[in-house]
Amino acid sequence: MNKLTSLFKVKQHNLCSVFFTAGFPKLNDTEQIIKNLESNGVDFIEVGLPYSDPLADGPTIQHSSSVALENGMNLDIIFNQLKAVKDTVKTPLVLMGYLNQILKYGETKFCQKCKDCGIETVIIPDLPMIEYENHYQQLFANYGISNVFLITPQTSEERIRKIDKITNAFIYVVASSSITGAKGEISEKQIAYFERIQKMNLKSTLIVGFGISNKSTFKTACKYMNGAIIGSAFINFLQEKGVAEIPSFVTEILE
Repeated sequence: MNKLTSLFKVKQHNLCSVFFTAGFPKLNDTEQIIKNLESNGVDFIEVGLPYSDPLADGPTIQHSSSVALENGMNLDIIFNQLKAVKDTVKTPLVLMGYLNQILKYGETKFCQKCKDCGIETVIIPDLPMIEYENHYQQLFANYGISNVFLITPQTSEERIRKIDKITNAFIYVVASSSITGAKGEISEKQIAYFERIQKMNLKSTLIVGFGISNKSTFKTACKYMNGAIIGSAFINFLQEKGVAEIPSFVTEILE
């Protein structure tokens, strides 16, 4: 049983995850960001792999990726940074990246590096399910890696139930059919979507992302799902306030 699965066994409600882009705002901020998030009560942390063409991400995270790449960040550096915190950080870490990054780096090498760093869960938004079933499911299993699928308001019930069946981490519930970024308060339409998913009685843990930007949207999402991920709002905070002020950000969300 991996760290994330163990977490879900003991906590099923108000799960808080925070996303940041490795290498932003500075190349070597990764370790301190992770430690600050852990020490202030974040349940699991999503580490973004900076990429030049992040299809699912809005302007804020795109900008953070550009800065990280300009800072010299690459997968080798990220894995070295994650390996450095492996034995001291107990909070589950989830890697979020894109398929082309894995292909260019080398699938087997990527998986081995994840294992070496204690990474047990990945989110690859552009990984087709058929590719997962035909190849990556077994490859990931060989290295003890779980894959997270995303669903949107347009995802069919048939596909959602299939994802639920093959999921061994959590289902990423995209709050709206759009890119990442703050979008104001959660709408009645989004709540209806959450209620529809809720009534399906899925076995998987359900975590909401995209547009969760403050205490209000976090609390609303958690009324219907097991938890939520905050990304763009945290990236903006890092740019404006810096790594040292992370405790105030987390406190504002969770208090």
